[in-house]
Order: sequence, then structure tokens, then C-alpha cells
Amino acid sequence: MIAVDEQAVLESIKLDVPWDLIERFTTLRREHPSDVRTAASEITSRLGAHGVPFELLEPEIFLSLPGKASVKFGQHQYNAKPMAMSLSTEGLSAPLVYMSSLYASSSSDVFDRVVFTEDLDCRGKIVVSEGYGMPGKVADLEARGALALIAVNAGKNAHWGICTTIWGSPDLNDLPRKPKMVVVAVNNPDGQALIQAARNGESVTIQASLEEGWFASPVPVVTIPGTEEPDKFVLLHGHYDSWDYGIGDNAVGDATMLEIARVLWQHRASLKRSVKIAWWPGHSTGRYAGSTWFADNFAIDLYENCIAQVNCDSPGCRWATTFTELCTMSETESFVTQVIHDIAGENTLVQCERAHQAGDYSFNNIGISSYLMLSSTMPAKLREEKGYYAVGGCGGNIAWHTEDDTLEIADRDILLRDMKIYLAAVRRTANATVAPFDFGQTIQDLKQTLETRQVAAGQHFSFQAARDALMGLEAALVGFAAYAQSLSAKSVSDPDVKRVNRAIRRLARFLVPINYTRETGFFHDPAETIAPLPDLEPALEIARVTPEKRGFYRTHLTRGQNRIVAALRDATTTLNEAVQTN
Repeated sequence: MIAVDEQAVLESIKLDVPWDLIERFTTLRREHPSDVRTAASEITSRLGAHGVPFELLEPEIFLSLPGKASVKFGQHQYNAKPMAMSLSTEGLSAPLVYMSSLYASSSSDVFDRVVFTEDLDCRGKIVVSEGYGMPGKVADLEARGALALIAVNAGKNAHWGICTTIWGSPDLNDLPRKPKMVVVAVNNPDGQALIQAARNGESVTIQASLEEGWFASPVPVVTIPGTEEPDKFVLLHGHYDSWDYGIGDNAVGDATMLEIARVLWQHRASLKRSVKIAWWPGHSTGRYAGSTWFADNFAIDLYENCIAQVNCDSPGCRWATTFTELCTMSETESFVTQVIHDIAGENTLVQCERAHQAGDYSFNNIGISSYLMLSSTMPAKLREEKGYYAVGGCGGNIAWHTEDDTLEIADRDILLRDMKIYLAAVRRTANATVAPFDFGQTIQDLKQTLETRQVAAGQHFSFQAARDALMGLEAALVGFAAYAQSLSAKSVSDPDVKRVNRAIRRLARFLVPINYTRETGFFHDPAETIAPLPDLEPALEIARVTPEKRGFYRTHLTRGQNRIVAALRDATTTLNEAVQTN
């Protein structure tokens, strides 16, 4: 339900300022750092023109900038696109081998490790295979000894992308995972010819050029201070670099954040807690290097004060009338669904799914509740009618990561609706007396995951300790939720309200890492799909391994369960203390 004061704020959203930025970005490719700097100036100049104060941070981040590439065999030569973070080569020649794979069936699959349908010897060879040149596939082939990958994309255009599993600028632990392969993408017609060449036993030569190094890359940040608890904040963010002109990915998101900054600044007197809005470089060519730099360099502030992070990527694209494959953490799902129904109508299709290890979700290891990544998308039936295949943005339009991602991908009416959804969600989160998240749903999801792991493990391992700890947390949450509800009439600055909200933030700091990360806090997991309660994932295999290996699995699961039990018990103590101190 939209309150009267919220309606006034929503009605302040206009299209002239954001659409002006989108039109400017149709003339500005935003891959190279020099162009990215120009794009940052376009954002900050508009902020300044509307009196919105900003900081312009100047990190140096590690980037890989693709140039030209080609694939040759015999008298044939095909244009290709080198994947960021892959190796350059002036001419790599080797036998070609075809390893069949699967195309992504949904945007979720785009970010998953794609399993090859056959196991062939690819040592010293160039592999040609269907799909995107995504990190998991590249890491798999590299481990098998392949020299290169030619990724056969599904459409008439090859898609730009990045092939490293390293999240953000590499640290010393990450460097060994830096790709040591040449990786290029080709369009489908050329790819089919190369697959036939592999079947014919041909050899090919790949040329690929990339520029790598550390580049100064501006990060514009707006902070709109809250009037009652200004040190606590919601982080709204998205990337402003792109492949080519990148209108659907992500000029529309940049414009959305610009307009929200303008409107929230105009209505700042009604904002109870702060909102930070940040535009990232290095998303496309640095695997989220901009957001990772921010997570690293403002980690303690984020850890202590961030209520939620909200990613703004590809809103307002043509034909995007539904909200399916919508990324949320469990505790935010009901909140996000309600906001969308309030703005777009109760009949709007909303389907939430587990947040992916993708899309500038660079804050999981800090333990921050998160919602949205991509937003609205085309209905599945319409995509099927158009013969579209799965992509990772642009509202489902296959212009994603290609030179066709131009002005026609943006839709003014849909953008206006999506801007209001983002504005309402961020403002409600900042203004809620008690953070509007349902950790009861998180606990139910953890229970289901734990049960699945126990069924798979059978007699080979017991998760009773984790079950007991989860039951204790569930019981504590019941009393805590009732107490939190009793505070709804109090002000945000009331000491009891502050204590309860601190407990909610602490709850996220405990539960998000055990459910979304393997790495320790403040480091970053690889850019690959992470299963729920990842430390317990080996339980799915323990019954199938040999008795000799089973002891190693038990050791791993014991350590993983210890981590989870400790976090659950700490979370329980946090909730109980928040109630007992009143």
C-alpha cells in the first residue's frame, strides 16, 4: 500500500533528466577507462546541476580491455570477440576439438558452471563449444589442459563478456586462478562452421588482443543523509561502464540512480536514515572491480552500518512487463514482492529466486541483506515467440553485451515504473522503524537445505548439531519478532528501536556468509554459483564416494558444520540479548 507521503515522493519522478543521460550515453562507448571517465563526468555534471552533492572517488582497479580477435582455418577467417581476462595471442595454432555443451536455458543458467555433455581429451587443443565463455567453463577446460576456447554463442551476434573466476581486482590468493587460456566468442553461423571443421579434423589459428593493467577509474557516490539515524544507510548501486553503448545494460540503471538521487535529495527532510548511491566502473572489464574496491575500502563502515544493498541493473527495458528470475535473499523476498505489487499492480507476475554470485553482489562476505540485481524482464512466452535465448540482462533482450544494445532497448514507460519501484524499495528500507525483512523465511530455507543435505548423507554423517542450533534460532526469532512489532509506534532514534535494528543487521552478518560464501569475511568468493550452505554441499556426494574417501568428506563436513553452528548460536544470542535488555 502506498502511503500519502510516499505518493508525493513517487510523483516527483520525471523522465527528462534520466532520459537525457540515456541519450548522451547512446553517443559514448563506455569500455575504455578514458571513456568511462567521460561517462562519470556526465553523471556528476547532472548531479551538480540539480544541487545534489557528491564525492568522486578515484580508485585504481585491475582491468582487461578486449580488442580485436579472429579465428582462421584454411581460406576462412571469422571475426571473434576476445573475452576479458583471457590471454592475448598473435597467433595460436592447434588442432580443433568439438566438445558439446548446453546453451543457458534461463538467465540463472548464464551464471552457472555449464557441464560438458562429453569427456574428451582436449590437452594441447583448441576447444569449440556451445554457450558463453563463462568462468566455470574456462576453469574446467584449463584444468583439462586445453589451450583455448571458442565459445559459440546462440545468436547472430557474438556477446562480449569476461571469463575469469576472480572477483574484482586480484589479491595474492586469487592470482593463481587468473586464466591462462585464450578465450574468444563467435556468432552462431560462424560457430557452426567451426564445429564442422572440428569434426573434419581441422586445425585453426586464433588471434586475440587485450590490454591489461591497473587503471584509475572514478566512482561517483551520493550520500543523502537521514534526519534521525544518519550513520545507518541503504546502498543503491549499479555499473556505468558497459560493452559498447550498453543502453539496456546499464545506461537505464545509471539514469534510474541519477533520478532517485535527485528526488531523494529534493525530499531529504522525509528520509529517516541515509541512502548512498554509487556508480561502479570495472563491472564489465574487471569482474565487478569497482564495487569490490568499494567493499574493500569501506568494509568496516558497511559492516557496522549498512542495512541493505540494492543492485540496479537493466531496469526499464522494452517489453519487460514481468518480474521473473528476480534475485533476492530470502529475508527480503516478501518485502520486494510487496513493493512491486504496490507500484506495478497486484496482478504483476513476481517470481523470486536465490541471489546469484554475480552482478556486483560484492558484499556477501561482509554479510549484508540484499535484493534485486536484474529487475523487470520480458514474459517467457514473448521470449519464446521471438525466438530469444537466455541472456544475463537487458530485460531479456538478446542485444545484451552486443553492439545492438542501443536506444531502442530502453522503454520510457517501463523505465518510469521501474524507477518508482527502486525508489519505493530504497526509501521504505531507509524509513522503516524496524528493518522490513523476514528472517523467518531465511530460517525455513536453511531448514530445507539442511534436510536435503541430511537425506543425501544418510547414515554417513549427522547434521543434528546444526538442526538443534537452527531450532534454537527459530525459537529466539519468534520472541524477537514479537518484541520488534511492539516497537512499531516508536521513532527510529528510540534506543530500543536502534538495539533491535542492530540485532537485525547482526543477524544478516551471521546468516548471509554461511549461506552464500565459502571464503572468510572481507575476502571474495570466486564468480561461480554457490550452493546454499556451501560448506555442507559435499553431503550430496558422501554416500557415492569410496569408503577410503569418506573420511575426508566427514572431516570437511565436520568443519563446515562447526562454522554453521557457531554462526547460528551467535545469532541466537544476539536476538535474545536484544529482547532481554529492554
